[in-house]
Amino acid sequence: MAEIKGILFDKDGTLVDFNATWLGIADFMAMDAAEGDRWKADRLLAAAGFDFLSKRFKPDSIFASGTNMDVVELWFPRLSEDDQMLAVARFNEITSVQGSSMAVALPGIVETLALLHRRSYRLGVATNDSTSGAEKTLVTLGVAQLFDAAYGYDSVDRPKPAPDTILAFSDLTGLKPAEIAMVGDNRHDLEMARAGGCGLAVGVLSGTGTRESLSAIADVVLNSVADLPDFLAARVKETI
Repeated sequence: MAEIKGILFDKDGTLVDFNATWLGIADFMAMDAAEGDRWKADRLLAAAGFDFLSKRFKPDSIFASGTNMDVVELWFPRLSEDDQMLAVARFNEITSVQGSSMAVALPGIVETLALLHRRSYRLGVATNDSTSGAEKTLVTLGVAQLFDAAYGYDSVDRPKPAPDTILAFSDLTGLKPAEIAMVGDNRHDLEMARAGGCGLAVGVLSGTGTRESLSAIADVVLNSVADLPDFLAARVKETI
């Protein structure tokens, strides 16, 4: 086992409380897309993976793990390419400004990130949100200074589950992919870890993913990122 020296985190559901942060924003986006038609907005939310019974987005659904382009292609399949790009820009503005300003950190996350930074891990964010939204969210949470970089879907040629972000973080830090852990709450995160040759793929149950949906592809499934420092410390002891 290679020693883990860098950690890439998914954002929503991993560092940020997905439902507390995004349910209101998703509803706003759907109402905006539906031009105020409540019935149509609810149909759009359901198509994007919202379960009205549980009041949560389903694991690996478009809104839980996709990009704003994925949402636009789902909700506006007949738009021209130019109009789709305008719709993406509109959604990027909503998610970047509102999503970041309303971000709610999951319990223990800020303290855990500070601890990992003190232990000299190189930290990054890999999200299918926009890069601007990711950077602003880190500022809102008060942890931006702990991170080497934040990668949104618009900062690489191919977003998750493609390996591009792993390779970009590797190039930036000088770490080999085998020295990088990827942590996330959806299969897209773990599929990217596998595609990029990460040394560790960590699933967390703090977002929309379930143990059932994550365990087949993860090296380990933890309840939260807050459990990560102890897990990594125990892993190091096993190699000694």
